[in-house]
Amino acid sequence: MKVVILAGGKGTRLWPLSRESMPKQFLKIFGESLFQKTVKRATLLSDLKDIFVVTNKEYRFRVLDDLEEIGLKIPEENVILEPKAKSTLPAICLAMKIAGDGKFAVLPSDQVVGVNEKYLKAFKTAEVLSDRFLITFGIKPRKPHTGYGYIKPGEKIFAGEVEAFKVDNFKEKPKKEVAEEFLKMGYLWNSGMFLFDKKNFVEELKKHLPEMLKVLEDGEKAYDEVQEISVDHGLLERSDKVAVVPMEVEWSDVGSFDSIYDQFQKDGNENVFLGEVLSLNSRRNLAMTEKLAVLLDVEDLILIDTEDALLVAKRGNAEKVKKIYEILKERKDKRVEIHRIAYRPWGSYLLLEERNGYKIKKIVVRPGKRLSLQRHYHRSEHWIVVSGTARILVDGREVLLRKGESTFVPAGSLHRIENPGKIPLEIIEVQIGEYLEEDDIERFEDDYGRC
Repeated sequence: MKVVILAGGKGTRLWPLSRESMPKQFLKIFGESLFQKTVKRATLLSDLKDIFVVTNKEYRFRVLDDLEEIGLKIPEENVILEPKAKSTLPAICLAMKIAGDGKFAVLPSDQVVGVNEKYLKAFKTAEVLSDRFLITFGIKPRKPHTGYGYIKPGEKIFAGEVEAFKVDNFKEKPKKEVAEEFLKMGYLWNSGMFLFDKKNFVEELKKHLPEMLKVLEDGEKAYDEVQEISVDHGLLERSDKVAVVPMEVEWSDVGSFDSIYDQFQKDGNENVFLGEVLSLNSRRNLAMTEKLAVLLDVEDLILIDTEDALLVAKRGNAEKVKKIYEILKERKDKRVEIHRIAYRPWGSYLLLEERNGYKIKKIVVRPGKRLSLQRHYHRSEHWIVVSGTARILVDGREVLLRKGESTFVPAGSLHRIENPGKIPLEIIEVQIGEYLEEDDIERFEDDYGRC
């Protein structure tokens, strides 16, 4: 079978840890990123040449960098860029348009899944049934959960080692007392993982949402013509040919900080601490911090500390973080988009300080990479090498700078930084000018195809 990995989500419920430029699927909360873990799971189902990633243009290089980091290379044309975010149904159709015919496993890139023998057997059962049914996978719940959708299994249609059932109905995220009833009635968590045979998938689209066939026919050209809709709402909830295959695995969509708390081993006071935390008489807290945090006589708190934002919330209310994101987005606050550390195809930069008239950054360029050939009209730049060796081009003049050496780039000069060495190049950049925003840049050459 082929595998489609959906990797275009923004992860708004984990702000300020995740931002639009670094959503949760690329965060390394669990060592490797969730995207990297998803690709590794995909290789258990398919060859690398048959793995397709649907994302947006902002995340293209995050995808490629994550793949390079774990030593897995899929064909670059298998990284499919949506022209705009339109939810999961158009994304799946776009992948099928490019990947051709066959059976498709669809995997979200932002979940924690404990792979075991039952995981693989569930996919084998689903593959057998996909000629007749659209297959969704249901997770057997461990507890009532208000942050997940639910599936009610109906008639049993397969009685092998892994059973399968027709879907009776889908339920949205319930209140706690309703979730408790769902568990008693044998409902399953809606995992967001699917398996579709393209021929059967197309037949059901013709019946229930024919407009989406435009994407299967014309690809990204049809994106402006189709609605933004999930595969659940757009197709599965309308079709009478949907089956659910139960899956007994450790699973989480990591959709909130409460979910992150559940994933980690607790200390003697049921705390989860990621970072330097001093705790006195404090219990059942989650703290993720980049500096020393002290918890004194507090219980059931979420403390998320990043370079530029601090979130303090009551455990159990983490789902409300999305509302904070929406308020900041409405205010056009840049902190919903980027961290003080911003990732680029060539490396990253960390904003150290910003005041009226100047800005100081730490730039890290990976070995063998270089920035675009560019110029700025409103700022000059002073570069000081603190580690590695830099090849600097300024107005046609090339020079090598080593640790402790510096150069000055006047406003309007054509310039470029390159790392010709074997270790990361670190540079302190001081910008001076009346306008210091990132859109003051004119690119003349770029190794990464950016405008």
